[in-house]
Amino acid sequence: MSIVVTGATGHLGRLVVEGLLEKVPADQVVAVVRDAGKAADLAERGVRLHVADYHRPETLQGAFAAGDKVLLISGSEVGQRVPQHQAVIDAAKAAGVALLAYTSVLGGPAADFTLADEHKATERAIEASGLPYVLLRNGWYHENYTEQLAPVLEHGAVVGSAGGGRVASAARADYAAAAVEVLTGEGHEGKVYELSGDTAWSFEEYAAELTKQTGREIAYGPVPAETHKAILTGAGLPEPFAEILVDVDAAIARGRLAATPGDLSRLIGRPTTPIADSIAAALKG
Repeated sequence: MSIVVTGATGHLGRLVVEGLLEKVPADQVVAVVRDAGKAADLAERGVRLHVADYHRPETLQGAFAAGDKVLLISGSEVGQRVPQHQAVIDAAKAAGVALLAYTSVLGGPAADFTLADEHKATERAIEASGLPYVLLRNGWYHENYTEQLAPVLEHGAVVGSAGGGRVASAARADYAAAAVEVLTGEGHEGKVYELSGDTAWSFEEYAAELTKQTGREIAYGPVPAETHKAILTGAGLPEPFAEILVDVDAAIARGRLAATPGDLSRLIGRPTTPIADSIAAALKG
């Protein structure tokens, strides 16, 4: 039995592989990657590589074997993820894997924003496959914000259209640790985990924490959706992606990313990482 991680050279995938290597022998870990060169360091440590392109389902042949546990990390190409995910599901089913874990979105079917649509479609495809599965419904990452600090610090403002909405985010490493627990543990088949941070914070509080840590006055500037979209496109983002981000802020305003059910901290056996810690790490570079 092997543990197979798709998208293993992505930000989340690498953290998952690193976590697995602390718990199981390297030769029990398979990294599915598009570019073997980006995973050369993993191969040197004994991780087995399988090169595959989700746009070419035939390249997934041999990636999985009967009895494997598989982590399907959601793809990054918005608009193309459903067929990509379906290719992995089909290959996993053909191989007879023991468990398929999928990184979905907080709220699952209740998530009513555009970015969630492909996740919901993938959940339905997994359920229809008949495979033993577990859904890891990930909330927002701290890094969605802390990796974008340059313009915030340049202008002294956190700008968004989420109003007073709150975000129960957690560090990417927290979500990776949860995936590792599921892949190396037992009794997770058929479970759905709503994963989020222990504490929901507002953008006003986020700006205040930035002010505290930088010693510079950082304000939160809530703006209407259309203004937010204009700011994002003016900064060079493609209009479709800007619309998705504005739609996410609208969901935040409706409370869709504020849930704190505690599943994440229970899975990893510790409190989730505070947003202040991730801000501090980002500022240190």
